[in-house]
Amino acid sequence: MEKIGYILLAIVAVCWLAAMLVGMIAAFPYGIIGLIGIVGVGFLFAKVLKDRLSSKEDAHYTKNVDK
Repeated sequence: MEKIGYILLAIVAVCWLAAMLVGMIAAFPYGIIGLIGIVGVGFLFAKVLKDRLSSKEDAHYTKNVDK
């Protein structure tokens, strides 16, 4: 059940982002500012994911520290 909920939320988020991108392209001269902002946030999100997945210290605490 939980996975289905996450999948549905992911589908909605992708559709919402696609609609935002289409809207920003339609508002061409001024929409580029928002488009650049979304790309910047995407790059930062990718960096955070990469850092989190490659951190041995985080993996150690996730596996060994009692909750």
